[in-house]
Amino acid sequence: MSAITVRVPDSIYGHLKRVAQNDGMSVNQFFVTAVAEKLSALETEEYLKKEGAKGSAAQGLKILSKVPKRTPEAGDELPAKYIKRAARKSGRS
Repeated sequence: MSAITVRVPDSIYGHLKRVAQNDGMSVNQFFVTAVAEKLSALETEEYLKKEGAKGSAAQGLKILSKVPKRTPEAGDELPAKYIKRAARKSGRS
């Protein structure tokens, strides 16, 4: 295990210490958890970008066309520009 020294302004340290205590952990555990969460988020973003580059909107719409038709819940609607673009590419416009 490695050790590092981190300089934290007093105002942030006080808040950090309170939050860590409220979560039942030490400041060190809080830092380790925060760093692990950030690394995970960055790696997930990179993975999703790579996976997303493998597909296309047209392929996604082709897959979705197999799903039974029903009205999407509010906020889940597909923007019209994607529907129009996929229709043009497939020759259905």
